[in-house]
Amino acid sequence: MAKPKSQLLETFIERGYLHQCTDMLGLDDLARTESIVGYIGFDCTADSLHVGSLIPIMLLRHLQQAGHKPLVLLGGGTTKIGDPSGRDQSRQLLGDEEITKNMLSLRKVFERYLTFGDGPTDAVIVNNAEWLEELNYVEFLREYGRHFSINRMLGFDSVKLRLEREQPLSFLEFNYMIFQAYDFLELSRRHGCLLQLGGSDQWGNIVNGVELTRRVDSRTLYGVTSPLLETASGQKMGKTAAGAVWLNEERLSSYDYWQYWRNVEDADVGRFLGLFTDMPLDEIGRLSALKGTEINEAKKILADKATELCRGREASEKAASTAYATFDLGTIGDDLPTFDIEAAALVKGLTLFEAYKNVAGLANSKGEVRRLVGQGGARINDAPISSIDYLITASDVNSQGLVKLSSGKKRHCLLRPK
Repeated sequence: MAKPKSQLLETFIERGYLHQCTDMLGLDDLARTESIVGYIGFDCTADSLHVGSLIPIMLLRHLQQAGHKPLVLLGGGTTKIGDPSGRDQSRQLLGDEEITKNMLSLRKVFERYLTFGDGPTDAVIVNNAEWLEELNYVEFLREYGRHFSINRMLGFDSVKLRLEREQPLSFLEFNYMIFQAYDFLELSRRHGCLLQLGGSDQWGNIVNGVELTRRVDSRTLYGVTSPLLETASGQKMGKTAAGAVWLNEERLSSYDYWQYWRNVEDADVGRFLGLFTDMPLDEIGRLSALKGTEINEAKKILADKATELCRGREASEKAASTAYATFDLGTIGDDLPTFDIEAAALVKGLTLFEAYKNVAGLANSKGEVRRLVGQGGARINDAPISSIDYLITASDVNSQGLVKLSSGKKRHCLLRPK
């Protein structure tokens, strides 16, 4: 395709968001001539999303910046079923109370990236329980089930991969793609929604919605997917040795969030600046060209900008200041993650395993702690620990009433006896 005429598709392509589109020319013409409503669905399986969900959120952000209206669909209904895409096992089913709690928590993240209100391009949040929980299942199957081919559904990756691995796929989960397609139909009717965005693993579900609406309402809808992102070394985005990189402050401190972006691989810096910040592309190009130790300055800018978007400028500046104090000055930064422990635990001594795994989450197993000690990466108050049997006691508490715990050169936290 020639260079897009619309700001929306131009942005998607230039910043690396575009993977597939159901009708590129049609969407380009539409986005150039009118303001459109576009949506992405997020199930409420946890009280926070993680970095793996950032590209969909950024898609909605750029949709709004291009003069269109973002619609955030929270799956109050579909969470009760569970999306089989990319999973070998069924999701744990949640009750109404927990789903509602998760929905309220997720909204806080979207409010960082999108402008909500009553204006023509202001974002809105919709809950698909509004229509899914009112369905008469027999009538639903008679009206819409006939538009879905089992043969074709078995060919979609979300189903095919599960079956190829001989992992069970419940009939409940098998219904998920039908309900997601129906979501698109309902959103087109209720909100004039014409565009669904999502990761490439959602392509089949999106196409189902486009085709269902064409057959039932004779209306043209559009779908766009982004590539599923991996790091330069092939790791899944949003996962670290310590677990998921959560977007909510309650799940992960701003300092640790900042550090995640500061420590990305050199080869990922330019790509991540394009995907996860609003920085101009020419400035991103300049930073991407830096070599050697200079690339560290680009990483700090990435960490600053990504953290500012997710946590706010104050949190970003505080995290950067803490990192400078910790790494450049060798002191204890004010914003290091801090964990309270019982002072009585230091009387008999706190084991390294207890401190690193159960308290601080700097390791996932005793074997990992043992390897950390063996490699010289376990340190208390910056002093290396040579024995796995070392006990943290009151003698390790510094003049500030803290114990600094380090895992390698990049991960630090504080223990505070209470």
